[in-house]
Amino acid sequence: MEPIASTPTHCPYCALQCGMNITPLPQGGVEVTERTDFPVNRGALCGKGRTAAEVLSPAVRLTSPLVRSGGRLVEASWAQALDRIAERLGSTRREYGADALGVFGGGGLTNEKAYALGKFARVVLGTSQIDYNGRFCMSSAAAAGTRAFGLDRGLPFPLEDIPKTGCVILVGSNLAETMPPSLRFFTELRQNGGTLIVVDPRRTRTAEQADLHLAPRPGTDLALALGLLHLVVAQGRTDDEYIRQRTTGWEQARAVAMAHWPEQVERITGVSVPQLREAVRLFCEPESAMVLTARGPEQQSKGTDTVGAWINLCLATGRAGRPLSGYGCLTGQGNGQGGREHGQKADQLPGYRRLDDPTARAHVAGVWGVDPDALPGPGRSAYELLDALGTDIRALLLMGSNPVVSAPRAAHVEERIRSLDFLAVCDVVMSETAQLADVVLPVTQWAEETGTTTSLEGRVLLRRRAVTAPSGVRSDLYVLHELAARLGVEKGFPTDPEEVFAELRRASAGGPADYSGITYGRLATENGVFWPCPEPAEGTAAEVHPGTPRLFLNRFATDDGRARFAPVTHRPTAEEPDAEYPLLLTTGRVVSQYQSGAQTRRVAELNAAAPGPFVELHPRLAARIGAAEGDRVTVTSRRGRATAPARITSAIRPDTVFMPFHWPGEGRANTLTNPALDPTSRMPEFKSCAVRVETATSPGASS
Repeated sequence: MEPIASTPTHCPYCALQCGMNITPLPQGGVEVTERTDFPVNRGALCGKGRTAAEVLSPAVRLTSPLVRSGGRLVEASWAQALDRIAERLGSTRREYGADALGVFGGGGLTNEKAYALGKFARVVLGTSQIDYNGRFCMSSAAAAGTRAFGLDRGLPFPLEDIPKTGCVILVGSNLAETMPPSLRFFTELRQNGGTLIVVDPRRTRTAEQADLHLAPRPGTDLALALGLLHLVVAQGRTDDEYIRQRTTGWEQARAVAMAHWPEQVERITGVSVPQLREAVRLFCEPESAMVLTARGPEQQSKGTDTVGAWINLCLATGRAGRPLSGYGCLTGQGNGQGGREHGQKADQLPGYRRLDDPTARAHVAGVWGVDPDALPGPGRSAYELLDALGTDIRALLLMGSNPVVSAPRAAHVEERIRSLDFLAVCDVVMSETAQLADVVLPVTQWAEETGTTTSLEGRVLLRRRAVTAPSGVRSDLYVLHELAARLGVEKGFPTDPEEVFAELRRASAGGPADYSGITYGRLATENGVFWPCPEPAEGTAAEVHPGTPRLFLNRFATDDGRARFAPVTHRPTAEEPDAEYPLLLTTGRVVSQYQSGAQTRRVAELNAAAPGPFVELHPRLAARIGAAEGDRVTVTSRRGRATAPARITSAIRPDTVFMPFHWPGEGRANTLTNPALDPTSRMPEFKSCAVRVETATSPGASS
């Protein structure tokens, strides 16, 4: 018998995009095996990656279009389902105008699908009301990075640089659980004599690996960064020559930092002055160092300023735009980086161009063959879009997201979704949001389609089709092609992903995220290409651009080539504890589930490891409310309540409780979270809100 060929591809989950091989099995199904040639994971896979193929099974996924009839979702043909969607979108636009149509995308969509979705919204529907769930993940880091450096790319250097630096401050990331294969880079850092500082209110699996763990009160990361910068200045550890040559705005930022003296910062954060001093010593003594942030400091109503304060620390010490040094964001979703570059975000066009820039509009409109003036302007951000459902926005097309579980103030968002005149959902599985839809379309997933993603390193990668989708399943590109045709746009929406990528290359050419020099052929042979990667000018003898693994080594992407300090100051969270709600809730992930859990909750091995929600409590808090391990406790905020078993541990602060956000129902953590928005990034404040905690049998706990 001929051996069955394996297909090299990438994991469908987090932004590491670990390399893996997919092999169809003779008896049916597929096998996932390690791929050692990909430098990010070097053969390592977490449990989610190892079991990813289980979601390909027809037993757990959608295999036929569904339309709502008599209050129930029933099977329909593709023609019936697409006709229904086109008719409702068209009639809504005629009656209420184009901006009564909303489009909501996802950070897991390939670059091709994100690009086509943004084009569809603006060219076919003519609506400004498009955003995506990546707004909930990386938007504050993107805003701060753009403000400081003139460009946002999650990591401005490859992961392979981390073991070679002298110190890493890891802020608000539990990567041992969220992206386990990446932990080896930090282990190697310490083996090489470098140090790891972890900033997290909880003593997580990642914090246990650190040389120094700082456990600030949730929502005080900004004060912590300012306190460290104060000490850097006071101890004479600034790099004055670097500041003069490569930055602007230092005097204003310095003045603000000096107002945050260490004793004040200790009172705000709970991190002791000796720990602050030790952190400065560890960070400043080596020749090189990095600061990496994740959702902890970013998912705050002051997330942009918080990230800006950590960037200030890098700039003041000369730790940006130099080898083995810099600031980076650990992007979370599988295509969280590419998803925010190519047009499904409310204020952006492909190539990371600004929608309000006339030159950018003219370029992209030229590629699309439309009048620049016909393109709508910027629309609402993700939460604001969801909040407008059923009022200003009457119909919604949703791809690759599950806001009923993942959005802040989730009960309110669910209510708004239910109030829509019409909802169409494209998904792989029957998510909690899809259950509310009028039409559900079953679409292909990672191993069933070819397309590109962009990892947290800014490395553009090729996912290859390895297996055939069930007969009733179609691609998202097919959906957009068919809907466009039904709505009067016959051309411009091909179903071939390589053809879409070729157009994306032209649309991105000359933009901040320039993909024009990247081809499928290069991606297949080079293990990915880092953007920016421009195409050589026509008629020149220039060689193929190699891509840009390391940014800013010669200049920053600002007009004058200098990085900009941000004069930021600490301010409280949007909702501080009080007598009625005396505690703080913070949320996050666990190793065996992913995002809203819509896919991972269908994998038996992962459910066995993480079967449901829980509430993490400090022993002193548990004793105060009379809760024992495993008792059901109720957490209540101003937006609602959630109930789950208690998990008692001294790894969390006594004034803080933690809940993972992967589950719906009574344990839905996002029922509680605060949608207060960062004024720049429009990021909701997932990471901190005021709550009270009681045993589930306490008076008022279930009222």
